[in-house]
Amino acid sequence: MTKPSDTASASGASATPVERAFSLLRHIADGGSTTNLSEVARQINVNRVTVMRLLESLTSAGLIEPIPSGGGHRLGMPFLTLAASALGSADLTSRARQILPELVAKTGLSAYLAVLEGTELIYLLCETPDTPLVSRIRVGSRIPAHRATPGLAMLATLDGPALADLYAHSPDASVADQPDWEALNAALGKVRETGCAWSFSGLEAGIDSCAAAVADRRGGVLAALSVAGPDIAFSNDVSLRATVEASVRAAASALSRSSL
Repeated sequence: MTKPSDTASASGASATPVERAFSLLRHIADGGSTTNLSEVARQINVNRVTVMRLLESLTSAGLIEPIPSGGGHRLGMPFLTLAASALGSADLTSRARQILPELVAKTGLSAYLAVLEGTELIYLLCETPDTPLVSRIRVGSRIPAHRATPGLAMLATLDGPALADLYAHSPDASVADQPDWEALNAALGKVRETGCAWSFSGLEAGIDSCAAAVADRRGGVLAALSVAGPDIAFSNDVSLRATVEASVRAAASALSRSSL
């Protein structure tokens, strides 16, 4: 009897190394697990040994990285940065680099561009004012999406079944990172009503944040823009919250219009 891996090897023999690597990257980007090499081989139509070699090569190149808890792999920062820079004819990251300084100038706070990978939030760009940086968030920071405003803004674009499916099939969603679903649904409901997500010392003590999702012209979520700063800044200026909310929503809308 022919083994599945043998069949995969025969039918996928004509694929080039680049095509095989891309198939594996797409499998990982879609939330596929790499813990079972035989299953991965079946999914991308190559043999098990090829999967092992591809994982080693892609990890060495920084295009993927091991998931610290739970095993498997996720996309690496170099790949995500490259992919984000290629989004849309207007170039999402290039346009965001123009918009973030405007957000900083209008609000006096730090501004960020973040994307969603599975159930994790990854910060791609950061622009800060000429004041000491009060947040620990840096370019490349990864955190569970439901713990921060950019993640909430993007998760709010999903309906209930899609949200549950995302967490059920994400290799990043360990038991410890599962959200309080009642609290999360309540938070997402507010985001859908107002078009933005707010956090008051939710992720970092003494730091308030606001974020809005960036979508393409078909409504698909691409990223999120956020602004964060010390809660004392909001206490000292009662109009700052309204300024931040209006500025973030306008910036996200402008970036959405420039994206395919």
